[in-house]
Amino acid sequence: MRIRLAYGQNGLEVNFPQSGIDVIEPLFVEGVEDEAAAIRQALRKPIASRPLREIASSDDTVAIIFSDRTRPMPSDRVLPVLLSELEHVPREKITLINAVGTHRSNTQEELEAMLGRGILQNYRVIQHCPKDRESMVHLGKSGFGNEVWINKDFMQANVKILTGFIEPHFFAGFSGGPKAVLLGVASFESILKNHAAPMIDSPNATWGVTEENPIHQEMSEIACLVKPNFLLNVTLNKRRDITGVFAGDWKQAHAQGCAFARKCVMRPVERPYDVVVTTNSGFPLDMNLYQTVKGMSAAARIVKEGGVIIVAAECSDGVPNHGNFRELLRSRNSPTELLQVIRNATEPIQDQWQVQILAKILLKAQVYLYSRLPEEEVRLAHLKPVKDIVALINQLQAHSTASMVEKGECGSLAVADPNGFRVAVLPEGPQTVPYLSKLA
Repeated sequence: MRIRLAYGQNGLEVNFPQSGIDVIEPLFVEGVEDEAAAIRQALRKPIASRPLREIASSDDTVAIIFSDRTRPMPSDRVLPVLLSELEHVPREKITLINAVGTHRSNTQEELEAMLGRGILQNYRVIQHCPKDRESMVHLGKSGFGNEVWINKDFMQANVKILTGFIEPHFFAGFSGGPKAVLLGVASFESILKNHAAPMIDSPNATWGVTEENPIHQEMSEIACLVKPNFLLNVTLNKRRDITGVFAGDWKQAHAQGCAFARKCVMRPVERPYDVVVTTNSGFPLDMNLYQTVKGMSAAARIVKEGGVIIVAAECSDGVPNHGNFRELLRSRNSPTELLQVIRNATEPIQDQWQVQILAKILLKAQVYLYSRLPEEEVRLAHLKPVKDIVALINQLQAHSTASMVEKGECGSLAVADPNGFRVAVLPEGPQTVPYLSKLA
C-alpha cells in the first residue's frame, strides 16, 4: 500500500504493508471554485457585521494582523483581495502586522513569499516584537490574573482586522479567531502566562474544545478588550486550497469556521492502535521539532498505552536553535523529571508548554522520528531516530506477535494471522484529528 506522507515541500512516499493498515484522513472538501470571488463575497456579505468597505472610511487608520511563516495561511492570496476592499483608504494609513507570537521574526525573503512583493513594496509591514514593551500598550489584568500587553500599532488603529486560518489546535481548541491577538501580537510575558503549566494541564485544553478551555477563554477575553472591528479567516484542504471563507464579527465568524473545520478534520475511530504513523502536515508546519509536537499530539489520541508513534517531519529549521525548547528537553533525563520541573516552576518560561505536552505523550507511548535531524539530536529530545519506517513497523509487529505467542494469547494462529496488530497512518498529520468514538 503506497501512501504519500506530507513531509517537507515534496512529500515522502512509503510502501506500507497491504494488510493491517488503517489510513485516517480528513474529509476532503474541494477548494472553492474562485478564491478571490469567494473572499470578496464574504467581505461584502459578512457574518453579523457591516461590509468591510463600510466599516473603514478614508479618514481611518487600519491595522491588519497576518500569520507568520510557521502557519500555512495563504496570505498572498487572501490579503490582496482584502486590501482591494480598502482601496478608498490611503495606503500610508494601512499597517500590516506579522503575528510572530514568541517565534522568530521572518526574513525579507520569507515575508515576500508570505505576502508577495507588491504588498511589501506598497504597504507598511511590521513585525511584532513580543519583548519590546515600548511597542505595546497595557490593557490591565485578565480574569486569569494575566497582565495583558498588546501591540501599540494595532491598538492605536481606528479599524482593527484579524486574519488567519482555522483548524483544530492541540491546546487552544482551534486556531484563528482571537488567537491572532493573544498570542499573535501580545507581550512575551502575557503569552507565557496564557501557556502556564496549570492551563496546559486542563483536560479541556485540547483539540477542538473551546467550552471551558481556559486557554481559549482567556484569548477570547482579551479579544473582547481589544475589540477587533472585523475578522477574515479561511479553512484549507490538504492541497492548501481555500475550502471556506468566514468573515465579519470576530466571534460569530470564527465560531462558524470552527464548526465547519470540526466536521472536516475530526475523525472517529473505534479502538486504539498499536502503532500510529503521523506527520506534521509538511512544510511549513514541519520546519522544526517544536512544531512537530502537534503531529505527535494528534497521534497520541488513538495510540494504545505503551504503543508506538512514528512521526515523519523534515525539521529543516532544526529543533530549532532559538527559544528554550532544545535547552529544556536536554535539561532532564526523563519525561517524568521534565514534568516535575515544569509544574514546580514559580514562573513559566518560553516553550515549556511544548515540552510539557511532549513529556505527557512520552509517558504514554514511545516516539520515533524520521527527519533530517542528527540522530544524537533526536535522542537528546527523548525520541528515537528511525531511517526506515516500514522496517520499524515490521520489527514491531514481529516483536508483538512473538510476545503474544510467548504469553499464549493467540496460540498457533499468531504468525498466520497477524491482523491483531493494528497500525494507523495519518498522512496529513494534525490536519486530521482522530478521536476514540467511545469518548465522543
